[in-house]
Amino acid sequence: MSADPPAPPVTLDRESETPLAVQLADALRSAAADGRLRSGDRLPSTRALATRLNVSRTVTSAAYEQLHAEGWIAGKHGSGTYITTAPPGSLPESAPRPKRGASTPTLIDFTPGTPWAGGIDRAAWRRAWRAAADAPPLMRPERAGLAEYRAVIAEHLLRHRGLRVGAEDETVLATSGTASAVSELAFAVLGPGATVAIEEPGYQRAAQAMIAAGLNVVQAPVDVEGFRVDSVPDGVKAVYCSPAHQYPLGGRMPAGRRVELVERARRDGFLVIEDDYDGELRYDVAPLPLLAALAPDVVVHLGTTSKILTPTLGTGWMVAPPSVVSAILELRDRTGMGPAVAGQRVLVEYARNGDLGRHLRRLRRELSERRWLVVDALREAGFEVLGDDAGAHVVIPLPSARAEREVRIKAEEFGARVDGLTRHHAGRPRWHGIALGYAACSRDELASVLPQLVDLLKHAGRTP
Repeated sequence: MSADPPAPPVTLDRESETPLAVQLADALRSAAADGRLRSGDRLPSTRALATRLNVSRTVTSAAYEQLHAEGWIAGKHGSGTYITTAPPGSLPESAPRPKRGASTPTLIDFTPGTPWAGGIDRAAWRRAWRAAADAPPLMRPERAGLAEYRAVIAEHLLRHRGLRVGAEDETVLATSGTASAVSELAFAVLGPGATVAIEEPGYQRAAQAMIAAGLNVVQAPVDVEGFRVDSVPDGVKAVYCSPAHQYPLGGRMPAGRRVELVERARRDGFLVIEDDYDGELRYDVAPLPLLAALAPDVVVHLGTTSKILTPTLGTGWMVAPPSVVSAILELRDRTGMGPAVAGQRVLVEYARNGDLGRHLRRLRRELSERRWLVVDALREAGFEVLGDDAGAHVVIPLPSARAEREVRIKAEEFGARVDGLTRHHAGRPRWHGIALGYAACSRDELASVLPQLVDLLKHAGRTP
C-alpha cells in the first residue's frame, strides 16, 4: 500500500466538552460535505492520523467507525479508507443560515398548543431516558402499547381527569398523538365516505387527517361555551369536539350540553371523539366529568403528552369502547403500523418516581400565574378576553381578518409569533382575533413583550 496521504483539514479543541472522537467525525463529515474532501479521496490510517493529531488511536478508530456506519467512508481491502459520495439529503455544516428574523424559530413563541417544555426538570428528564434505555429490545411489536405505559395512563386519567379505566383489558391504547389516532379511527372504524362533524373553528390537523382518509368532513359552528349540539347535522357517523377547553376559542362545554350530546349520540348511533385538549390544565375549579365517563359506550377519548410535556415523546392515548379497540388493533396487525415504544418507555420512567405528577403540579401553578398576568394586562386596557380560566392560551376578539393579520405581522417585527383565529376555519371565517399562548415563552419574555402586544391590539382597528 502507498504512503499515507496528507492529514485532512481537522482542528480539535481539547478544551471543549465534546469528545475528541465526536469532534473528529464532525470535522471529516463537514469536509466531505462541503467539498474540501471529495469522493475517492484516501484518508490516513487510524494509526497515522492519531500520530499526526497527537491523540490516541482509540479516538481515530471511533471516529472512522461512526463515519463508516453513516456511509461517509468505506474501506478497501489492502488499499485503505476512502471518502464516498455524500449521503443523499446531507447538509454541510457550513451551509448558509437564514438571516435573523427570516425564520420563525428566531421568534418568541406565543402560539397556543405549545407546551412549557422549559419547565421540565432536566435531571428527572435525563434520568427517565437513561432508565428507559435499560429496558431490553422488543422481540415483537406491542400493538396496543406497552402494558406498563397503559397502566401509567390509566393512573394518570384517574388522578388528573377522574376517569376510571382498566389498562389490563386494553380499553386504553397507546397512540402516536391525536392526529394519528384520528387517522386510525377514520380507517378502522368510520370508513371512506362517512360523514363526520367537527368544530368550526377547530383543530384543522384532525380535519385534514379525516379528509386524507376519505371522510366527508362538515363544520359544526361553536360559540363561547364550545361545541353546539344543535349544529350537528343528521346522518353523521361521528362528532369530533374538545369539550374540556375548546380549541381555539377556549370555551368549556356546559354539563347540559354534554348530557345532550351523549344522549343524541346514543339515539342517532354516532361516535363522539373527545379530544381532551388542555384537559389537565385546570386551576380554577374542578373539571367537569369527561364525556368518556358519562358515556363510555359511545365516546372515544383522546389525549396526548405533547401539551403537558413535549412533542419529543410522540405519545398519546385512546380510551374507547371494546368494538373500537378491536378494530384499531386489527388495523395495526393488518398494516404493521402502531405507536413507537421509545417514548412510552420514557414516560413510564418519568412517572415511576412521581416526576410526572410533580411536573403537572408545577405546570398548573406556573400557567395560573401567567394567565392572570396576561388577563390583567388585557382587561386593564379594556379588552374582552375569551376562554375559560384554564389551559395555556387566551383569545382576544378582533373585528376583521385584516386587523388580525396586522397584529400578527407587526408582532413578528419585534420578535413575537402570535396566532390568529382565521386559520382555524375550514370554511369562511366566522371568528377573528388573536389566540395568545403563554406556555412556550419564558416568564421574562412574556412580561417584556406583553405591553407591546397590548399596544398593537389598541391600534388594530379596534377601540378598547
